[in-house]
Amino acid sequence: MARSPSRLSHKARKRLSILFLVVGLPAYIVACVTVVNLFDRPPILLELAVYVALGIVWAFLARPIFLGVGRAAPEDEDRE
Repeated sequence: MARSPSRLSHKARKRLSILFLVVGLPAYIVACVTVVNLFDRPPILLELAVYVALGIVWAFLARPIFLGVGRAAPEDEDRE
């Protein structure tokens, strides 16, 4: 099965996902808290809803990065 040249290798995808978790997720959290703090403190349920919505947005944005990372590398499956 031939890969397209624009796709990342499994090893590169794993490294990118770790980098995203270590750097990107904390940066996203800081950005979200900063934006929410620009406004007066809303009622607690509204604030909770905003953070839940931002968490769902993060999950959809990060999904392509984490797809297939937990599986064995395709190179390893070819050797078997």
